[in-house]
Amino acid sequence: MSIEPARIADHIIEPEHLDRNANTVVAQLNDAGFDAYLVGGCVRDLLCGKSPKDFDVATNATPEEVKGLFNRSRLVGRRFPIAHVRFGREIIEVSTFRKGEADEVETDRRGMIVQDRAFGTLSDDAFRRDFSINALYFDVAQHEIIDYVGGIEDIRDQRLRLIGDPATRLAEDPVRLLRAIRFAAKLGFSIDAEIMEHVEDCADRLEAIPGARLFDEFMKLFLSGYATRVWEQMREGPLARSLFPTCNPENPVILEAMNSTDNRIAADMPVTPGFLIAVILWDDLVRRLEQLPAEERDQKVYDSALDTLAVQQQHIAVPRRFGIFAREVWQLQPRLEERHPRFIKRILGNKRFRAAFDFLQLRAACDYTVGARADNLDELSAWWEEIQTLEPGEQKALIDALPSPGQRRRRRRKRKPRNATDLGPRPDLT
Repeated sequence: MSIEPARIADHIIEPEHLDRNANTVVAQLNDAGFDAYLVGGCVRDLLCGKSPKDFDVATNATPEEVKGLFNRSRLVGRRFPIAHVRFGREIIEVSTFRKGEADEVETDRRGMIVQDRAFGTLSDDAFRRDFSINALYFDVAQHEIIDYVGGIEDIRDQRLRLIGDPATRLAEDPVRLLRAIRFAAKLGFSIDAEIMEHVEDCADRLEAIPGARLFDEFMKLFLSGYATRVWEQMREGPLARSLFPTCNPENPVILEAMNSTDNRIAADMPVTPGFLIAVILWDDLVRRLEQLPAEERDQKVYDSALDTLAVQQQHIAVPRRFGIFAREVWQLQPRLEERHPRFIKRILGNKRFRAAFDFLQLRAACDYTVGARADNLDELSAWWEEIQTLEPGEQKALIDALPSPGQRRRRRRKRKPRNATDLGPRPDLT
């Protein structure tokens, strides 16, 4: 029995809002005798009044047939083979209609899909997709939206709902829960209660997901402009610990860093995952150093940082350059707190100074002295902020006004800063 979709003549999606290269792919597939439609997030975002980040195409052409039609294309994906068609720097992702249940779909003992080459019809493909709001197809030629699963109604109700049985769909791919949180944060939608019933199970199942895939999801979750809402949702349950097993979800600096990241993205300023990694894993580094004898901490900060990052690598595969970024930010924190006159100028010229200073500012703003050598982070933050605005002569005067290192050491021995701990060797300031 065939399932008839709702075909909705659309007056919201205007032709000028469509991507020219995506339209070219659709037209070329149609000219070759294949069915092809815009699908998924681009249709959803346009209906929600947002600008799509990218445009995807669904077709009944196999990946190999798509590759044969476009010179600048390649096949990617081990679980779901798809074609990437390149136009300069833009990539149009072209996927083949898939079936929901078939012998060609291979799952592991826990129900997670590990291989899927079961191609099907348009209706098969609609019911195979994850969320109803992502299973909308746009017929460019007819200017119609094709809806098999009630996605239009869910957009109107601002509801995020899985297609099919939530337990089964989340078992197939637990990353769908992370996607649900991301879409809800981006669109301001509510997540269906049946989805949230499986948070604990999904958190456990995420251990089986490749770390590289989870890093891609990390980037989408926290560097897309709505990290604050994502973290507020994740830190209340087991997901934060599943992705970052050694972090302290209650660390207020993490939420403040997420908010700062969102603001920078909104202002079109650069952001890096390395900074968030440094903030999220800070408490773990401090705990490792506190377990060492005080006289060894300066010499062991590098090894402790490597241990912190190594544990994280078992869950999210953080690329090496971002791990190095985090480590260098960590190493500069005690140097910013010490303000040794001999090294001030070199610290100011350090390539990680600005990121380390931003971290210090966040710690000061949250009055979070965990791992600090001093409890006056707000004063230190203000001092470093001021010195950046001064001319060289004025900087020298400010530096000369600092107490000598010997005086500072004697003063520190007379008082016991709360939560004080040393954080390790000096970074390379040469």
